[in-house]
Parts: sequence; C-alpha cells; structure tokens
Amino acid sequence: MTRVLIIDDDRLMRNSLVDLIEASGWVAKALARATDASRWIAQFQPDVILSDVRMPEMSGLELLQSLQSAPPVVLISAHGDIPTAVAAMNHGAYSFVEKPYDPKRLLLILSHAADQHQMRQSNRRLKERLQQLSGLDRVLLGQTPDMHRLRDTIAMVAGGQASVLVQGETGTGKDLVARAVHDLSGRCDGPFIAVNAAQVGAENLPHVARSATSGTLFLDEICACPADLQPVLLRLIDAGDVLEAGQGAPERVDLRIVAATNEDPQAAVASGRLRQDLMFRLSGFSLALSPLRARPDDVTLLAMRFCRNSQRYTTQRCQSSPRLIWPP
Repeated sequence: MTRVLIIDDDRLMRNSLVDLIEASGWVAKALARATDASRWIAQFQPDVILSDVRMPEMSGLELLQSLQSAPPVVLISAHGDIPTAVAAMNHGAYSFVEKPYDPKRLLLILSHAADQHQMRQSNRRLKERLQQLSGLDRVLLGQTPDMHRLRDTIAMVAGGQASVLVQGETGTGKDLVARAVHDLSGRCDGPFIAVNAAQVGAENLPHVARSATSGTLFLDEICACPADLQPVLLRLIDAGDVLEAGQGAPERVDLRIVAATNEDPQAAVASGRLRQDLMFRLSGFSLALSPLRARPDDVTLLAMRFCRNSQRYTTQRCQSSPRLIWPP
C-alpha cells in the first residue's frame, strides 16, 4: 500500500492533504516541520514525500538537499514560480506543484513517484537476494542456453506481482522454480505455501489463502484442480479476496499465485477440465522447463553435483554414527 509523508506548516492544508491521500486508499503521515522528517522517514518508510516549500526552520528545498537515498520528493507551494520550480528540479525534486492544486493531477504525480520508488526498492531487494543465494546458477543447475534463459526469466518476473504458470514434465524442477520466484521477490520474507491443487477443496481455500498472506501460494498439478474449486480460485485472483461458507463479507488476502502443471493446459481447457478464464489468469507469465534429455550438456554438471552431495552425506553419516564398545 502506498505511503505518503506530508510536510506542511499550515494545519488546514495538512488536514486537506491527509483527507485526499486517505480517500485514495493510501496511508498518510503528516508533519508540521521538515526538521522532523529524517526520523519519520526511517520509521514510517514512505514511498513518496509531499512537502511545502516555504516553512520555518527548514524549507522544502533545504529538506531536499539534506536527504540522501530518500524516497521521491514532490514539492508544493502557494508561491510557485519558474525560478523556484527550476531550483527544485535541479536539487532532485521529482515534481513541483502549485497551490491551489488540482487533486487529480497531484494524485497522479504522487502515484508515479511512488511507483518509481517501489520499483527501485524491488530491484534493490532482488539484487540483495541474488547475492544471498550466490546466484540462481546454484539453485537451478545447468549451463545450456535453456537454463540461462530460464534463470534470466525468473529474475525478471520475480519482482512483479502477476501470476506465474510453470510447465514441465515430472522431475524438471517446477517446485524449485516456484520457490526461486518467491525467494527473489519482494515477498521473500513472507510464507511460501505449497499445496496440491487436486487435493484442495473449495471449502479449504480460504484457510490456505490466509496462510499465504503477504507471501506466495504454490498450486501444483493445477490442471487437476477440482471443478468446484476453480471459480473460487478465479475470484481469489481477480478480486484478491475469499468468501468462507457462512461468512457475511469477503475477506481480503494479499498473495501471489504460482501454479505448475506437467500437462498441456490448453489440452485440459479443450477437454473441459480447466476453465479457459482461469488458465488465462494463472498464466500472467509462463515458464516452460526443458527435460534433461533435451539438454545433454548439463548431465555431467548434474552428475558431479549429485556425487559431491552423496559423498558429503556419506561422510557426515559416518562421522555421526555411534561407536560400539564391547564388552558393554
């Protein structure tokens, strides 16, 4: 949810801006002095800062100059003129708005600024996560062009929010790919809930969805999804909520869905086992995994890894085995 830090010494203006921001479904925090900004930026973690220009103690321009690695700053002033606007942009302001402001234009500017900040944050988290994992090449082994493309695609789609459909034969690592999408996403600190879609009843989905809130829900064998579950799942993707039996109002859930199948989903749709609209919603991004027989150059690399892991496991078992002492 977008968070906006408002800084304005005019109480009426602060309240007006807070009302506008909160009416848009965002979260607002208002300050009367720019000197308090640094503390609240660390605590509130805003996606964008909306600040007046002319204020006592510290002006909006001085605030802009004092901030380092801060969210985008949009300056607003009743004394707006071309020199002030130019100075603001030269000092790194995202945009400059004059009072009285047009609410729609102001919200559009704030939305674009927040999106830019969130994208930067997502990219930063992605890079940090890649470093923690020492590269996807250690999670998804292989040096063939297919594996290079797969890792590049995972790194690209992980930062988004769209559903992902993973297709591949049994044993191609669909669960590893789903986990990698989660681990490299902004939801990496949230739960990763893996379930078999063929075994989830429509009445159980609300509980499963709540368990995955703020994280990722991995639905394996999606083509075997029961018919009564499919409309409930479609609602979860479209509306972002679930409705439990006997519950008066739907409950919002914030999660990302990664689905997997070892079947041809188009064939499942043609046979009537899978709804066309559900398949369309699930395949925001599609990842196709190649079987090992299609990439023989990776066989040696995988064999070396398995042998090394097997040797390490055998050594650990030998070291941890109890010694027999006779006589007892």
